[in-house]
Amino acid sequence: MEAILLVWGVRDEVLRKLPVEGYWLYGEYDFIAKVEFSTDEEIEEFERKLQHLIKGNTFKLTPVRLSAVKKESGKGESILILEGIKASVS
Repeated sequence: MEAILLVWGVRDEVLRKLPVEGYWLYGEYDFIAKVEFSTDEEIEEFERKLQHLIKGNTFKLTPVRLSAVKKESGKGESILILEGIKASVS
């Protein structure tokens, strides 16, 4: 299962300690990353780690139900297909 992680309202020192690779943002959110999980238990464990590290609920983990990228051969085009997003688990 894929999910999008958004983090806001934390210091740079905390962002450096996040257990995922992603992108720093400058605006409403401070950080965004795509994360993958095999089970719901992995998601719950990841959330507990984030709550301990961030010391609050200034993050949103939004699982993506289905996503795909279709590349047209020879044309170099990419198409992102997003079927739906589950309710946030945080």
